[in-house]
Amino acid sequence: MTLVMLSVSFITAALLAFVNYKTEKPIMEQKEKAITDGIIEVMGKQKVNVKSTDTVNITIDNKSQTLIVHNITDTKGTEKGCAVESETQGFGGKLKILVGFDNEGTILGYTILETSETPGLGAKADTWFQKGGKGCIVGKNPKSTRLGVTKGDEGDIDAITASTITSRAFLKAIKQAYDAIKK
Repeated sequence: MTLVMLSVSFITAALLAFVNYKTEKPIMEQKEKAITDGIIEVMGKQKVNVKSTDTVNITIDNKSQTLIVHNITDTKGTEKGCAVESETQGFGGKLKILVGFDNEGTILGYTILETSETPGLGAKADTWFQKGGKGCIVGKNPKSTRLGVTKGDEGDIDAITASTITSRAFLKAIKQAYDAIKK
């Protein structure tokens, strides 16, 4: 009986290792494609190039956070701003976004890269803060706009209905991204 259990365990482990080996590269390629497509989206759907990519360490709530900043140029080499990968803890788990800023720090757009928020509620962050959404942040500059929800945070942004925790987490990720480009 022990020999059978060891054999089954060994075969299962070998199969899992094989599947991991075979899927590792496609998963990585898909993540890179998501970032590339996201950069185009958050920079106003214009043709852009990533001039350089930097990692910026900032301290938030006494915790060290590493953000990735993609410095963006147009096809002629003129600097157009940057796209920043920012991550925070939402209601349902990790919330990772990509936000685009022009050279003055104005928000050009954003996309959600990863979320575990409640479908139908917190998942509305995908559209709620977009241009035309009730809590629109596109076109606002964090230097002159208080990025917090209007109730309780004394901010200027309307929270997602019944999803204040997600709204706060989302706006915190935007603030982190802005802090990273200031640094």
